Amino acid sequence: MDTRTRAAALGALTLCLLAGCGEETGAPAGRTAGQPAPQATGEPWYDEVAPAPSSGTAGGTGSTCPVPVSFPLADGWTAEAVEVPEGELAELVGEALTRQGGTTARCEVDGRRAGGGFLRIWTADSPALAPRAVLEGFAAGTDDAVSGQQFRDVRAGAFDATESTWLTTSELTGETSRAWALAVRSAGQTLVLTVNEGLVTERGDVLPAYRLAVRGLAAAT
Repeated sequence: MDTRTRAAALGALTLCLLAGCGEETGAPAGRTAGQPAPQATGEPWYDEVAPAPSSGTAGGTGSTCPVPVSFPLADGWTAEAVEVPEGELAELVGEALTRQGGTTARCEVDGRRAGGGFLRIWTADSPALAPRAVLEGFAAGTDDAVSGQQFRDVRAGAFDATESTWLTTSELTGETSRAWALAVRSAGQTLVLTVNEGLVTERGDVLPAYRLAVRGLAAAT
């Protein structure tokens, strides 16, 4: 190759690199914004679990689920605000049920009539904390033994989010179950969506409603 030909080839290669030749643009065919394809099948994420059918939406500060996000409700699931019971003893009991690891429960989505468990939405008591730090505090804020916490960055509807999963071994029963949680920032707050297996609920009972809510998450007032 003579000098003139080599120079022309190098020039073409430089232009190609600057223009991004060979790079993919946009999302792959079949992908929808905010709904990434499954990334990890099986333990611990179970991305192959499909979202439940939708039946309405919940969320918004003036709604029965008073949080600054909206999300689709799974068919048969209902949302309501979390209220601490009144009275001295009730307040102590309520504190144990509505606060965990630097967060306060604001909304509970009940799926028992549909054969599921609960999806809860919490707000961080310290608005300045980043999503991962809030998830670390939440998982650690229990008397039960926690192990194997993992994290990943995901897209949750309109939000960039951090997702976590961990194992919890009950201090009372010795049973081990898995929990999943997602943290996002909205309206100056860090919010956490949580679901977990239980004595009578398995991942197939709770993950479909959780997947639906996560993939349809949007900002609300």
